[in-house]
Amino acid sequence: MQSWKRTDPPMHQPQQSKQENAGILNVSAYKFVEIDDIDALRAELQTRCDAHGLKGTILIAPEGINLFLAGPREHVTAIVDFLRADPRFADLAPKESLSTAQPFRRMRVKKKREIITMNRPTIRPSEGRAPSVPAQTLRRWLDQGHDDEGRPVVTLDTRNAFEVDEGAFDGCIDYRIARFSEFPAAVSANAAGLAGKTVVTFCTGGIRCEKAAIYMREAGIDNVFQLEGGILKYFEEVGGAHWRGNCFVFDERTALDPDLAPAKA
Repeated sequence: MQSWKRTDPPMHQPQQSKQENAGILNVSAYKFVEIDDIDALRAELQTRCDAHGLKGTILIAPEGINLFLAGPREHVTAIVDFLRADPRFADLAPKESLSTAQPFRRMRVKKKREIITMNRPTIRPSEGRAPSVPAQTLRRWLDQGHDDEGRPVVTLDTRNAFEVDEGAFDGCIDYRIARFSEFPAAVSANAAGLAGKTVVTFCTGGIRCEKAAIYMREAGIDNVFQLEGGILKYFEEVGGAHWRGNCFVFDERTALDPDLAPAKA
C-alpha cells in the first residue's frame, strides 16, 4: 500500500450543538473475514443484543459481518468489545454518530449469502484489499486537483442512485445504478473514461467501495483506491469539504449532515 505524505489537513472537529443532548450512540462497522460458525454466532449476538436492549441490524455471511447498532453507549460498547475479543474481529473499527432518538425499530441478526450483494463470488476482500486512501489525503488531492503523482483525481460513487441524490462528492462519477449488483456491468461499459486518472471509490461506510475497488483492479483499471471508512469516516475526519448535501443512511434518521447529526430530525 502506498505511503502518504504527512501534509494532510488537520482532523475536522464536528460541531457539537446539534448533538450535545443526544443520548443514543449509533455505530456501523464491517469486516470481511471467513466465518464458518454463522448459526452459532448469529444466535449468540441476538441473545447479547437483546439482553442489552439494543436495536439495529447485523448481517453475517461466509465472507464476513456487517453491523448497525444503536443504544446507550455502554451497551453498544459491550457488543463491540465482545466481537473484538474474537481474533477474527479484533480490528473492527466502528464509525460513530449520535442521535436523540432510537433510529431502529427492532434488533435483527440475519444470516446472508453476502454481507453486500455483488454476485461476483471471485471478489473476496478477506484474501486481500485494494489500496485505500485516508480522508485527509483525499481532501488534499481534491483541493489540489490531482494526486501526488500529478494524475487527475475522480471520485466514483458505488451507491444506488437514490442515495447519491441525497448527497455526494462534487463532480463524482455516478452510474445511476439501482442495486450494487449492477455495478460491474456499469464499470465495464464506462472503463475507457477512467484511463489516465486516479479513481477513488466511495460509499457510506466502506463496504461497497471495498468490493468495487477490487473488482475494478481485477478488470484491468489502474490507479484505483477505496476511501478508507467511507463517507462517514470522511465526515468525522474532515467534515464536508468537497461534499454537497447529506449522506443517506438506512435507518429512521434518513440522512446525516457533515457534522454527523441527523439532517432531517
